[in-house]
Amino acid sequence: MSFNIALSGVNAAQKDLDVTANNIANVNTIGFKESRAEFADVYANSIFANAKTQSGSGVQTAAVAQQFHQGALQFTNNSLDMAINGSGFFVMSDEVGSLDRTFTRAGAFRLNDEGYVVNSQGHYLQTYQANQDGTPAGLGLNTTQPLRIPDKAGEPVATTEVRTGVNLPAKATALDPANFSPTDSSTYTSSTSMTVYDSLGDTHTVTQYFVKDNTVVAPANEWKMFVYVDGNDALASNGAVPANSMTLEFDTSGNLLPASATSIQTDQLGFTNGSDATQQITINITDASMNAGAFEVTSNTQDGNTVGRLTKVDVGADGLVQATYSNGSTENLGIVAMARFPNEQGLTQIGDTQWRQSLLSGEAVSGQPNTGIFGKVSVAALEQSNTNLTSELVDLITAQRNFQANSRALEVNSTLQQTILQIR
Repeated sequence: MSFNIALSGVNAAQKDLDVTANNIANVNTIGFKESRAEFADVYANSIFANAKTQSGSGVQTAAVAQQFHQGALQFTNNSLDMAINGSGFFVMSDEVGSLDRTFTRAGAFRLNDEGYVVNSQGHYLQTYQANQDGTPAGLGLNTTQPLRIPDKAGEPVATTEVRTGVNLPAKATALDPANFSPTDSSTYTSSTSMTVYDSLGDTHTVTQYFVKDNTVVAPANEWKMFVYVDGNDALASNGAVPANSMTLEFDTSGNLLPASATSIQTDQLGFTNGSDATQQITINITDASMNAGAFEVTSNTQDGNTVGRLTKVDVGADGLVQATYSNGSTENLGIVAMARFPNEQGLTQIGDTQWRQSLLSGEAVSGQPNTGIFGKVSVAALEQSNTNLTSELVDLITAQRNFQANSRALEVNSTLQQTILQIR
């Protein structure tokens, strides 16, 4: 009997050594959670035995329990690296379209050849669909989808309208609009420019020139606006006086008179780069005023667009992933999916610092980062192993001593049996 007791002690010490060695081996593994060997005594008794004289039957391994306390954060230069500061797990799938979910704390992500965000094993990071305002469209794990970052955004959209808001200086010197020349700054009061797009997404420059008119009778506050596209007169045939201008008239309070035309359409622009040569642009200037201040552009927008190339990816503490493109557009690509469990220690380890849900862990509870106890997402950071190397080395020495002591107990038992066998 004592042989079996000592042997169980050797096995327990060996298990303790195995667990400690595994913790030490993974001290640099991103997202690793250390384990602890937990033991229980073996005690057998019956209703006819005297409990006061029972010595026990040895030791057994009760559990190898993982410890899910927070690991330290290590900051990196990769904007796709993510660490969770809290109790949540990243949600992963091994294939696009698969409903099989695994969970990890290791946030070392990268792009694959199709633009999907994956980990080092090629598993896909799952996200919730994001609304325009950055809120999730749903929080179900089965509704998550792999995060994909397109390297371009949008299709070319030709500009059809330019909206400009300006404040014109009332103290400006009045000039004769008939003398206007875009190459002579002394013939106009002020100007502003903006970029517009043709049907191929190519860029062109629209310049608006403003001239305070000295040909009208005081106290009329009248201005002429000239429009040029790529240096060419865009209002040559609009029928205004002068023929290539638009008239803006203000009352004595500096407000644009209702009778003034607030928009005008350019001639066909006749681009020769293969785009739509019949393109026209409506110049809208409803937001105009005149006062004693300086010339100021209060707004300047247009409705065209070009194809944008990816310039930046941002991930917020709430998990919202936004991509910024060279055409100035920003897209919400998704919200990083998070999960937590009633019993983290019941999760089934599957290797590669990943876990699966089990009966012991309970059902996964899905949620959004930075809510409840899921934790916030730290960007350009990784969670290091939570192994305390100093403690593990002390445990290693303790396990070694336990192994030696139980080995000695086996040796003593062997000596005693040999002595008994030699009795004559």
